[in-house]
Amino acid sequence: MDLSIGLVALGSLLIGGAIGYLIRRLAAEARIGSAEQEAQRIVEAARHEAESVAREAAVEAKERAHAITTDAENQALQLRLETTRVEQRLLQKEEGLDRKAEALEERQRHLDRREQDIERERAEVNQLKEQRLSELERVSHLTMEEGRRMLLSGLEEELRGETDRRIREAEAQIKEEVDRRARSLISLAIQRYGGEHVAETTVSVVELPNDEMKGRIIGREGRNIRALENLTGVDLIIDDTPEAVVLSGFDPIRREVARMALERLVADGRIHPTKIEETVEKCQKEIETRIREEGERACFEAGVHGLHPELVRLLGRMHWRTSYGQNVLRHSIEVAHVAGVMAAELGLEAGIARRGGLLHDIGKAVTHEVEGPHVEIGVNLLKKFKEPQEVVWAMESHHGDVEPKTLEAVLVTAADAISAARPGARREALELYVKRLKKLEAIADSFEGVEKSFAIQAGREVRILVKPDRVDDHGAARLARDIVKRIEQEVEYPGQIKVTVVRETRAVDYAR
Repeated sequence: MDLSIGLVALGSLLIGGAIGYLIRRLAAEARIGSAEQEAQRIVEAARHEAESVAREAAVEAKERAHAITTDAENQALQLRLETTRVEQRLLQKEEGLDRKAEALEERQRHLDRREQDIERERAEVNQLKEQRLSELERVSHLTMEEGRRMLLSGLEEELRGETDRRIREAEAQIKEEVDRRARSLISLAIQRYGGEHVAETTVSVVELPNDEMKGRIIGREGRNIRALENLTGVDLIIDDTPEAVVLSGFDPIRREVARMALERLVADGRIHPTKIEETVEKCQKEIETRIREEGERACFEAGVHGLHPELVRLLGRMHWRTSYGQNVLRHSIEVAHVAGVMAAELGLEAGIARRGGLLHDIGKAVTHEVEGPHVEIGVNLLKKFKEPQEVVWAMESHHGDVEPKTLEAVLVTAADAISAARPGARREALELYVKRLKKLEAIADSFEGVEKSFAIQAGREVRILVKPDRVDDHGAARLARDIVKRIEQEVEYPGQIKVTVVRETRAVDYAR
């Protein structure tokens, strides 16, 4: 009984499981079918949408292609029109060039015909000229060349005599008038300027109250004298000279500072490095003030205004500069007065003459600091501070190295010579002066090929005549350089010396 019940229950379970499986399978198949239908519907909708988008894109592409095509056709049309216009212009220019070429060809043909006519007429004229010359030679029994020489010879002789006579008369009259005017003008200029004959020179010796002061100046182990020398740049010479100290230095300003400082230290009695430094500094400031004052005073005395402050300062420095015992600043003021008076008497620019005279030696104010001749240094200074060109010309020609370009420059040169050459202006022994001139001529004569030499312009120039068959043009230049080197090595001289080598070229012919 129990077994039957169990079998029935087992069969019921199997039948229920089979029925459940069938139900689930049918439900799954139903869901799969609906999903396939939904997928097919989505695919169909996507296909319809894609076709719609493709149709719209095709339409838009056709429209854009049409627009691009239209734009390209318009541009091509414009390009064709522009090309047509350019071609028309080129054709017009070509036609114009053709017409010009035809006109030029016609003109050339006309010129060729004219040239042929001229050549033909020239040939006819030459023929007639030859016929007339032949007839004249037949009548006069002289050739054309003989007649020309006879006529020219007579005219040349007559003109030469008349020219020589008139030249001699003019030279005599001009020389007499020039000498008279020059003497009168120079005398008037010198009389109207009464300058000092002897200028004060720079003091280079300091007097001491006693010889014991020398030891105090030297100081312990020489510290005082070293401090003074280092601060001023001047050498102190303490030798056996009683109650005196000699100051030695190339710069007159530094020497003046050292003199003032040493005199004050000696008067004060307190001499030590610190006091020396204070005193030197005070003296330097006082000297700078005096430099400006001396420059301004010189400008006022010479009647020159509007100078650059640095030029005024350089003028003041020349108060302590001497040349052969002549104070350079006093000399410059004197040259300015003399040149100005002569310019006024001649009706020239007296202001330019005074300005050039006052500044003509400005280069000497810095010759201890800048290398080169004082003329070259002065020209550079005047150009640097924008002085008028006429003043620069007067300055650069006052030693005769450069030809004067204005009459005022000539007057400055003359005034410089007058101021330097007047009695008492400069101190130089006659024997030394003559010795230097002879030395210059001896140096020049020692070179091969020199025929004769002359020291002129108070020894400022050496003029040398050479033998033309021994020295050529290039050799003359070399000779001038060699002589300059010898002079620089062997001769002591103020300023600069100009060496001029003259080579004469002679042309000789004989009349037979």
